[in-house]
This record gives sequence, structure tokens and C-alpha cells, in this order.
Amino acid sequence: MPDYMFLLESRLSPEQRAAMMRVQELSAALGLNVYLTGGTVRDLITGASLRDLDFTVEGNPSRIVRELEKGGAKIVSEDEKLRHAEIIFAGDCDGSVAAARDDYYVRPGTRPELRWSTIMEDLRRRDFSLNAIAISLNPASRGLLLDPTNGLSDIERGEVRALTIHSFTNQPVRLLRVLRYAARMGFKLESRTQEWFDLAIERDLHHTIEPEDAGAELRAASREERPAVTLKAWEQHDLLETIHPVLAKRHPNYDAIARLMKVREDLFTAGLRPRLETPMLLAILGRLKERELRNVLSKAGYRSAEADTVLEFEEKALGAQKELTGRKTKTPVDAYRFLEKLALDQMTYLLAESRNSGALSKIRAYLHKWRPIRSALPAVANELEALGFPRGQKFDAIVEQVFAMQLTGKGKTPEERVKILRKLSGIKEAPKKKERERKPAKAAEKHHKANGARSSGKPEHAADTEKKLAPKQPHKAAATAARHAGKAGARRSHGKRPVAAKKSRGRK
Repeated sequence: MPDYMFLLESRLSPEQRAAMMRVQELSAALGLNVYLTGGTVRDLITGASLRDLDFTVEGNPSRIVRELEKGGAKIVSEDEKLRHAEIIFAGDCDGSVAAARDDYYVRPGTRPELRWSTIMEDLRRRDFSLNAIAISLNPASRGLLLDPTNGLSDIERGEVRALTIHSFTNQPVRLLRVLRYAARMGFKLESRTQEWFDLAIERDLHHTIEPEDAGAELRAASREERPAVTLKAWEQHDLLETIHPVLAKRHPNYDAIARLMKVREDLFTAGLRPRLETPMLLAILGRLKERELRNVLSKAGYRSAEADTVLEFEEKALGAQKELTGRKTKTPVDAYRFLEKLALDQMTYLLAESRNSGALSKIRAYLHKWRPIRSALPAVANELEALGFPRGQKFDAIVEQVFAMQLTGKGKTPEERVKILRKLSGIKEAPKKKERERKPAKAAEKHHKANGARSSGKPEHAADTEKKLAPKQPHKAAATAARHAGKAGARRSHGKRPVAAKKSRGRK
């Protein structure tokens, strides 16, 4: 048997793993058995991305919900009657916590009576076999797979199978739901389920779908990864009328849906996972006028505040665009800080629908340039710390200054960053040891050469020059002159007798 806990934990994000551990701890502290159920287990088995965590508790989960809320979880919606709460766990991951129950029908088609039950009864009362699977999170049976309706084999065959012949009769909204599951997973309807589906359509059961139930399916479709496939399946079976006749007449805006889906993929690549329920809903209902749109939302069970959120969404997104192109966000660092706080669904909507080149260029720079620079900022902090600057407020301010400079294209290399960090922190570069060693070595070499020249008896070049330029001494000059005079006289008397010699010879 596969180790489902290992498979689950290896597929969970760190935030999802933390949420699961917290629910386990709270359940154990309260003495309640808890199970991971429904879509989470189905997506785990099929290899699909785990979008949310659905927990089922044997008992009342209200205290668990309250403790989760104290720990930072956000309660999106809570049905006290069904003991069911939709939650955004701390760490921004979606999920739900519900009590195990059994739906008892007095006769097919009537509203069921609620009875709190065990996990096995809860699984058997569900709509389709692929949703009737659970994994135990309890210490004594942790990792045990519960599959009372053999849903695992249906998943392996790629089929959606209804659990009873009265499945669509008891809850006609399942006509919409079965097509949504088949479209999402690329499955087909199991043969008997297809027969029951066709029979329900033939008996006009889709016209008995409650508006609020249809609205819940519309919400679910807006959260799908491929909502267009679901909507086209509904349209093919003339089921859009169950949501609103105007939508069936005008048709969903499939072009707007495709643009949002493309932007969502780009954001996934950038490491962001936006919740697109509101902008996707606007795209689905994009061909409707404002009055028609409000009417559809009202009929679909949207409360007044929820409807206002949808209707005012576009105006808020355009307001953010105006601010993004204003003076307050002129510099890259100001634009980054603004976009960092901007809701992801508004950012996605602008990327899909805006034609403002200035706003779009800043958003794209934020996604593909500025965020990677920000993620590498710890390296800058390490470089500053390596220079000997202590951590503190000034330390953080310097790192932020470097980040602002990097957004303008400066400090791309480690060498450039170190120079910037030295300048901002006032840490001067230490003198180079090699240069200090070279200067004494050169002086010693010069001194050695001078000493060698003196010891060999050869005058240095400078002394030579001085001797040449110095005036000659007087006695040496006189001796030189006499010598020259003697040589000159010798040249004149060459070949003649001296006068004194002639006189002496004549007297003899």
C-alpha cells in the first residue's frame, strides 16, 4: 500500500504542511478524530496541484476554528448549521474544516435531515466516489486511506461516478457539479452516471436548481484553473440558464477569460499564486450590463457587500493604475513599494486588461526584475557584515539604500556592491600590504647599488658630473700652462743651435 502521508507531505508546500500540523495538534488536544478528505486526497492521487486542504472532524470543529483564527487564520465563511468553515490558514493557504455528518432523505428530492456521524458515514453520503476518500491524521492510524465507495479505482479509470441513482434527484445542482469535475480533470461520466444524468435533464430537474446552489457553482467555476472548459460544458447542456437566462443569451466572455488565464500562468512562473475569483467572475459576466450584472449576483446568492466588492473591483484597479503612473511612484523603489502592497487580483486584472504602457512596464519590471533583486538582498547584508559593520537600524537602512540603487541598474557585480557599501557605511579600504613591501625593497636596492659603486672605486654618475662641472685648482692650472709653454719652445728651436753656445765657441 502506498505511503499516503509521505506522498502528501512531499507534495505540500511549507505553509500547507504547517496548517495541517496545526489542525492535527488542535484535534488531538480536544480529543477529536480528524481526516483529510475530498478534493485534497483526490488531487493527491491524480497528481494535480494541491490547491486547498479540506479537513473533516468527528465532532464539533468550532473550537478548532476559533483557535485557528487566534493563530492568524482568516475565516472566509462559516455555516454554523452545517458546522462548516471556509478558511485561509496562516501562511495564505486555502482550506476548510467541517463536521462529519450524514444526510438522511425521507424521500428522494426532499431536503435532507442532518445527523452528525462518523467519517465512514460522511464519506458514503457524498456526491461522487472520487470525493468519498479520506486519509487519517490521527496518531493510531496516521496515513491510513479510507475508501468505502472504491473511488480510487474510478480515478484510475478516469471516470466520475455518482454514488446512488437518486444522486441528481436529491440534489439537482450536482448536474452542474458533475460536469465541472469532469471538465477539470479531463474525465468522462461513468456509464450509469451518464444515464442518470440524461434522465435528470429529460425530466427537467435542472430547472429546479436553487439560485443559491447555482451561485455556489458559479463561484466554484470562477476559482477553477480552466473555467472556460466548465462553462462550455454547461453551455453545451443548456445549463447556463440555471445561473441566469441573460448569461445564457449573452454568453460568457471567453476572450477575457483566456487573457486572465495567460496572466495567471505568468504569475505562477514568477512564484505568485493570485486568487482570481473576483476578476474571473467579472470576465465570465463581462458581456452583461451593470444592472444585469447586479441582478445575476443577487440571484446567485451574493450578499450586498459581496456584490459591491465585485462591482467596484474594476474602479479600484484603475485607481491603482493611476497612482502607479503618478508622481508618488516615479522612482523604481517607490513603484516597488507600491506594487508590493497591491492586491494580486488587481495586478492580474491590469496585466490582462490595461493598455497603459507606463503602468504595465512597471508591473513587468516588478515581477521579472525587481522581485529577484529583492530576493537576493540577504547576500548584500552578508557583504556589509563581512566589512565589519554591525547589524542594527543603520545597517538595515544601508541595505535598503543599496536595494534602491540596484533597481536603477547599479551594483550588479560584487565588486561594485562592495564599493557602494564602503561609501555608504564610511568604511575605508585598508592599504595594500604589497605596496608597503615594494617601497622598502626598492629603497634597499638603490642603497645597495650606491654602496657597490663606491666599493669598486668607480664614481657614481652624480659624482662624476660634479667633478666635470667643478673648476680646476690654481697650481694644477699653472703646471699645465708651463708644460704647454715648454712644448711650444721645443717646437720653435727644433733644428737651430742655441745663441749662448755660439758665443762660447768663438772665444776659444
